[in-house]
Amino acid sequence: MEVGLGLTFQNLTDKVGDRDVYRHELSLAGRAEDQGFDSIWTPEHHFTGYMMTPNVPQFLSWVAGQTKRIRLGTTVTVLPWQNPVRIAESFLLLDHLSDGRAILGIGRGLGKDEFDGFGVPMGEARSRFREYAEALLQALESGVMEYDGTFLKQPRVELRPRPYASYRGRVFASAVSPESVKLMANLDVGLMIIAQKPWDRVEEDIRSYRERFFAMQGRQAPKPVVVAFVAVNEDAAKAQEMRDKYLVEYARSTSSFYQFGNKEFASIEGYEYYGALASSVEKHGIERFNNFLADLQIWGRPEEVAEKLKSMVDRFGVGSFIIYTQFGDMPFEVGRENYELFARKVLPHLKDIDVSAPLDTPSGLQTVA
Repeated sequence: MEVGLGLTFQNLTDKVGDRDVYRHELSLAGRAEDQGFDSIWTPEHHFTGYMMTPNVPQFLSWVAGQTKRIRLGTTVTVLPWQNPVRIAESFLLLDHLSDGRAILGIGRGLGKDEFDGFGVPMGEARSRFREYAEALLQALESGVMEYDGTFLKQPRVELRPRPYASYRGRVFASAVSPESVKLMANLDVGLMIIAQKPWDRVEEDIRSYRERFFAMQGRQAPKPVVVAFVAVNEDAAKAQEMRDKYLVEYARSTSSFYQFGNKEFASIEGYEYYGALASSVEKHGIERFNNFLADLQIWGRPEEVAEKLKSMVDRFGVGSFIIYTQFGDMPFEVGRENYELFARKVLPHLKDIDVSAPLDTPSGLQTVA
């Protein structure tokens, strides 16, 4: 199976400079191909040290120039914040610069401060995402963008350079709410799982997505991409300490950045799921929730980490992983050791997993004409 390296470019405490963060994570990216990773991914974020990744295609173009085969992905590009024409141009160009190695991850966004910073109402995000995604996916195939929607009024324009190759099979979308899962099936894109809820709920979502995808597209859904934050150490006690310190700190930063305790989400169209989540956080306490988020991730000795990831392949029919090894307030030297040990002791076992066999077709379903 394919395994990608995720990079966060986090600077949560400002104990080091942003320049230092970039030098460190660029060094990890520059070595990823030789370490055996199949792809490099980073998310889009703005305005804070939570993740300093405002221009992902630009970063991926740098990676393309440093490498020969590694694929280049986004976790994710947030469509409502940008002009779809510019997104299409960026990824058509990235494909030409990299000889067709780009992978497009898309999402509708959750950071309230980011929506405010771009002057985009959160209540419009779901509708904007749907329109922008429809226009973008069509443009990446045809080299022409034209759309007449409620939010997107795009006269016909030709995009140059023209498409290097079809993007079918290399577009994935993050989805947390059940409504978003159905939408991704309708759009004919793969599913990207970023753990934020219990795994039994994720299992239900994947099943719903596969059934919806088969009904709408008349063929099996692509296998999902799963994002995992990993802490690995030869000493089990030290691996547990990494979980308690760095995975929990990363969870705290995520809860704070996304305002998971903000009950105002309940009144924002498309974000009702997060309003219900906020009520649960208030009931059980934010630290309990942060520990829950940390427990969704992977830690342990190399053989334990490999086994945990393999079990996810068996349970969810995972097609590939995106692995983050530097996160939270983890010192650079700890992150480097985490990265190198994973590459040396875990990565080879994952790459040996055969995920080529098709999954069973959902039973009792008919396609929609």
